Amino acid sequence: MKISFSTLGCPSWSWDDMVSTAKDLGFDGIEIRGIENELYVPMAKPFLESNMKNTKARLSRLNLEIPCLTSSCFLFDKANIDSYLKEGKEYIDTASRLGTPFIRVLGDASPQPGNPVDIDFTAQNLSLLAEYAEERNVKVLVETNGVFSSSHNILELLKKASHPNVGILWDIHHPFRFMKEPVETTYNSLKPYISFVHIKDSIVENGKIRYRMLGHGDIPVKTAVSLLKDNGYSGYVSLEWVKRWYIDLEEPGIVFSHFINFIKNL
Repeated sequence: MKISFSTLGCPSWSWDDMVSTAKDLGFDGIEIRGIENELYVPMAKPFLESNMKNTKARLSRLNLEIPCLTSSCFLFDKANIDSYLKEGKEYIDTASRLGTPFIRVLGDASPQPGNPVDIDFTAQNLSLLAEYAEERNVKVLVETNGVFSSSHNILELLKKASHPNVGILWDIHHPFRFMKEPVETTYNSLKPYISFVHIKDSIVENGKIRYRMLGHGDIPVKTAVSLLKDNGYSGYVSLEWVKRWYIDLEEPGIVFSHFINFIKNL
């Protein structure tokens, strides 16, 4: 399998910092979730049309990939769906120009399940994006997030969307933490559709989630990685260190180094 980090974990870093760190620490790729103050990836400087050629050449020279563009495309939001479908298509176009195989979309807003979601409506929009993505050699991934942390719910969504260019981004944290699903249950249910993996660790303290460096929480990360490895998973596992949202978390230089050593030791 291959190893990446999400730029969510280094919100103050420049693109040069990200690329240099990925190369120096031995990462295979960088998952893009914003660069500095620009969260909307199609508008980030390295991916503007005027810079795209140089960006691709530099990454190729350093043997680095961009495996996934991670959007905030809310496919459940009925009031703003036209805007979100436009966003999804712009992410797909950017991914296609980069040669990036995946974009991430969301079927629910928050990691923890909240309000009910209209699965039929969400599936319809997912299918529309998948049709657009198919022509551009990109796959649309739904994260195990919110109500779709449930294996049953996300499989129902994929069945209703019914398109080969739809897959799953397995965030190992959310089904275990919010749905109390053993990672073995989640993996065995979702295995045929898993195309990308988010890894993070946490504990629950006084009823609140506290994110921790790998091995310092109680998420069964080792079990999840072993399942992937033993079943021949050849895609990416990506550290989603949520420092952009929780600025008091440890600094990325420390956390990224710890993460890649932790994963390689497994």
